[in-house]
Amino acid sequence: MARSPWPGCGLYAITDGTLHRGAALEHAVTRAISGGARVIQYRDKSGDAARRRGEAAALVRVCRRHGVPLIVNDDVELALRVDADGVHIGRDDMDLAAARERLAPGAVIGVSCYDQVALAEAAQRHGADYVAFGSMFPSTTKPDAIPAGIAVLMRARARIRLPIVAIGGITPHNAGALLEAGADMLAVVSGVFGSPDPADAARAYARLFLPQTEDEQA
Repeated sequence: MARSPWPGCGLYAITDGTLHRGAALEHAVTRAISGGARVIQYRDKSGDAARRRGEAAALVRVCRRHGVPLIVNDDVELALRVDADGVHIGRDDMDLAAARERLAPGAVIGVSCYDQVALAEAAQRHGADYVAFGSMFPSTTKPDAIPAGIAVLMRARARIRLPIVAIGGITPHNAGALLEAGADMLAVVSGVFGSPDPADAARAYARLFLPQTEDEQA
């Protein structure tokens, strides 16, 4: 089955291995997509390699059926084995050039840039497909994450041509300021997968990307 095209904007939903596993994870991801998630990232920090490979492969199948890219967090080799659409790497992972060499042609590579626009500029020069900044707000998923903020997004938007992803503590209520500052996508973990119904939760974020009527703008 062909790879899914990368969207220009929208909700980027990130799984959490402490919230859903196995069939429950597949169901939650399917629900998130039905609610409007445009990208799914498989993120599991456990050491269970066999389970991680099985779950990632299952999510690739789910996402391909729905035309949504599946990105693997941190693990280039896992992304390669399950034929994921791409990988997201941070400062402690395989570097961008090595990841590009390992992955299939056309694979998407995203780079965490924390609060540093200079990292995004370097990623842009070296062929990244998107860059991510955060934590935008205090986050329960990563309570010790480096705080970034709206000013970082604004500086990045002025200097970066790549799609910009904002992450960290984002809710439907505080997300509007991030979109106004230049974020193209909103990356959300517990706000989607920690909710009773990921479809309803995803829908609340997806609405932020719809054109507003004059009454809503007033």
